[in-house]
Amino acid sequence: MPASEREKMAAGEWYCCLDDELDHLRRQARLAVHAHNTMPPDERGAMAPALRALFAQAAPDVFIEAPFHCSYGINITLGERVYFNAGCTILDSGRVTIGDRSMFGPGVQIYCAEHHKDAALRSTGIEIARPVTIGKDVWIGGSAVILGGITIGEGAIVGAGAVVTRDVPAGATVVGNPARIR
Repeated sequence: MPASEREKMAAGEWYCCLDDELDHLRRQARLAVHAHNTMPPDERGAMAPALRALFAQAAPDVFIEAPFHCSYGINITLGERVYFNAGCTILDSGRVTIGDRSMFGPGVQIYCAEHHKDAALRSTGIEIARPVTIGKDVWIGGSAVILGGITIGEGAIVGAGAVVTRDVPAGATVVGNPARIR
């Protein structure tokens, strides 16, 4: 049974995000994100070294435009030739796995955390982390939002501005709020 808040978060159990260890990890992520977002493009290349070192795994040819934001980074795995346009955010309290050749338009948001519905518990920082899995060759349009617990199948398309609240089958195109198969 997990003991620390970090272990509870990783196990997909309710945990308190107001924890010293988790705060330290978020601080490390903020520093790496800052380095990525402020480094001159010619020096940064496809991704700042500090950001690359933060991720659980990132293929050598991943390209992340600035600005970019993630909350931990340590829960993110990126396949080959993944591309993030400017302004993307990954709140990776849960595991985020992105397959080869997937592309993200500007301003895409991935949110793994779900705060407690009970206001008293929510005010104490209680939340749960839900993983997000995105298959190979997926295209996510600009300003789309992907909620925790979602799987998007290979070759799927998520239209610009869509809010993905349910799994997306392989090869499907979804649009709207909430996102529905088109």
